[in-house]
Amino acid sequence: MPLHTERDFFIQWHLTERCNLRCRHCYQTGRRQDELATAEALAFIDEAAETVAAWSGLYGLQFASSFSITGGEPLLRPDLFELLAAMRARGFGVNLLSNGTLIDRGKAERLRELGVGAVQVSLEGPPAVNDAVRGAGSFEAAVRGVKHLAAAGLAVTLNMTLSRLNAGAFEEMPGLAASLGARRLGFARLVPAGRGRGLLGDALTPGELERLYRRIAALPEQGVELVCGDPLFARFREETTAEDQGDIPVAGCAAGLSGFTVVPNGTVMPCRRLPIPIGSIKEDSIRELWASAPLLERLRDRGRYQGACGDCPRWALCRGCRAVAYAFAGDPLAADPQCFLAG
Repeated sequence: MPLHTERDFFIQWHLTERCNLRCRHCYQTGRRQDELATAEALAFIDEAAETVAAWSGLYGLQFASSFSITGGEPLLRPDLFELLAAMRARGFGVNLLSNGTLIDRGKAERLRELGVGAVQVSLEGPPAVNDAVRGAGSFEAAVRGVKHLAAAGLAVTLNMTLSRLNAGAFEEMPGLAASLGARRLGFARLVPAGRGRGLLGDALTPGELERLYRRIAALPEQGVELVCGDPLFARFREETTAEDQGDIPVAGCAAGLSGFTVVPNGTVMPCRRLPIPIGSIKEDSIRELWASAPLLERLRDRGRYQGACGDCPRWALCRGCRAVAYAFAGDPLAADPQCFLAG
């Protein structure tokens, strides 16, 4: 029997762009998209399951596959629970990304019964900071939702989008997360796209980002796990040296490496914050898109990268954030403008 190694593959699926909040940093434009009908969504779940099954065993790999379900606010999709049940029935891990404000005790219990693995709820800081970004009353409403989720036994992650608006409040958040029963506190950089384009001037400079990440990395254990997908933060946690790691991406930015995004009308993108269509689930096989979409091929090709990212010895482990590069330069292969390791 061949020796199998496990590889993660995820689909971030925005079921709807409908939302009950109007957050200042949101990467959506506010233009309403058509949504897949329930039957189309169920057919896509079947196709995704068949694709992963076909991949498993190829080249000695086993795929641990999951859906990250979000919106807009996914709880505004009337068939949400039906779709979650279908994903679980087809063997997918399922995580839900929500603003938390619509989650009551009954919904939390239902999510647990369906086998949802984790729920991420966005909070941008303590009450005044959060409500300045996400709207008046949103902190209190989200906290109620988090408490219902924790009481139901679900693994809850609080998540912050970091900018000058809330960077100074980060140290308050691990204790707050622990007090609410959250198990993790996640954080990511602001990508100034969509409505968030208005916060371009509040994006952190490389120096500000480095100082913030050093503070975060030095925080004492407070009962919650700090999690971050930013390859620049990973620099403070990894044990590798600065020696060149080669031309095959193995970690870092997920675009083109470990998953993709589907938006409400079925359009496929490398990442929701990298809004460049590569196909549509209504017209294209996701297996073929993953294997041969030209943009994904470029994202995997070190020779296409510009400036400091292309020359960096950590390219295989990082590649910067392609969404941030695109938001600032209009080119997904430009150097990450917030990188504090360049030079």
